[in-house]
Amino acid sequence: MSLNSRPGGVGHQSAKPFYRPAGDEVEVFCAAARRGLPMLLKGPTGCGKTRFVEAMAHQLGRELITVAGHEDMTSADLVGRYLLKGGETVWVDGPLTRAVREGAIFYLDEVVEARQDTTVVIHPLADHRRELPVDRLATTLRAAPGFQLVISYNPGYQSVLKNLKDSTRQRFVAIELGFPPADIETDVVANEAGIDAHTAQLLVRLGGAIRSLDGSPLREVASTRLLILAGGLVAEGLGLRSAVQAAVVQVLTDDPDVVRALGELVDAVLPT
Repeated sequence: MSLNSRPGGVGHQSAKPFYRPAGDEVEVFCAAARRGLPMLLKGPTGCGKTRFVEAMAHQLGRELITVAGHEDMTSADLVGRYLLKGGETVWVDGPLTRAVREGAIFYLDEVVEARQDTTVVIHPLADHRRELPVDRLATTLRAAPGFQLVISYNPGYQSVLKNLKDSTRQRFVAIELGFPPADIETDVVANEAGIDAHTAQLLVRLGGAIRSLDGSPLREVASTRLLILAGGLVAEGLGLRSAVQAAVVQVLTDDPDVVRALGELVDAVLPT
């Protein structure tokens, strides 16, 4: 599970990232990695997609280069561009090009947030060619051994106008990640936030109650990430209810009626 993503993050993990599998996702990822197959991770915000990739990169001994997709991203942001340095024009590789050259894992988080004309550049890397055309250098790079392309998105959050095209989706092996069973999520929250198991269990119970609300007006539910944030506040000495109010309730909505309803749910789930 991931507390946050690392846009543009580059480098090897010195310590093993904490990750508790909830299914066969580790086996599927490793099998795909051995064949050099691209991976598509789909699941709700804050369920641990980024942490899963970090854990897999560590297990496979690969460098991980992470980029967060956004609507202003251009293909040059991924591939590279000419820049002025010391009065000279020099080519600077983008993160995707670096990953291709170095045989790293390239992780494009929230791929559908990027413009579709930008994501087209990954297509030749996501099929048998494993190539990256770099038009401005008039060359095509063959992916180095070990290179793997990984993308992710939240299918429940995207609009019709922001969805993954079939021409992109069908190039990938897909893993669906969701919020883990309560016992695993409790372990994750306790470990990541640095709190005791009982407090983590209460936070997970609250998260489950929010996710189970009938006819919920919330756009997003209480993710594992939010529960970890609340746990982190508790670890710093804040009371449990204050931590939940700040890291969960006020984050999920600005509607005073919904805030009040969530407060009532908190009262019902957490001890007085």
